[in-house]
Amino acid sequence: MREYAVLGAFLLVGIILPAAVVIGGWLLGPKRANPVKNSTYECGLETVGETWIQFKVQYYVYALIFVIFDIEVVYLYPWAVAYNRLGLFALVEALIFAGILVAGLFYAWRKGALAWF
Repeated sequence: MREYAVLGAFLLVGIILPAAVVIGGWLLGPKRANPVKNSTYECGLETVGETWIQFKVQYYVYALIFVIFDIEVVYLYPWAVAYNRLGLFALVEALIFAGILVAGLFYAWRKGALAWF
């Protein structure tokens, strides 16, 4: 039962702390809208031209694909370090994991998500 108490305390702190930060920001933040604070700001200069422009969704797709493969390295690095102590089952699991990511890469490639123009 003691392990569940630690888990419950961790869960309670994980809920209360972010809620306290949000409530504290709401209580201590400014209540009136300030036109200077609501203006568009970019690098200390006034914007030239239209402020709201559309960005290509493809830039976000590139970022997501990068994050996917970056996370792959994070998960495969400890596996590679402990490779000598792991058995055949771990090798098969790592190959399945890498295969799923390669399938996702081929899917993104086939859909044209990796084309710049």
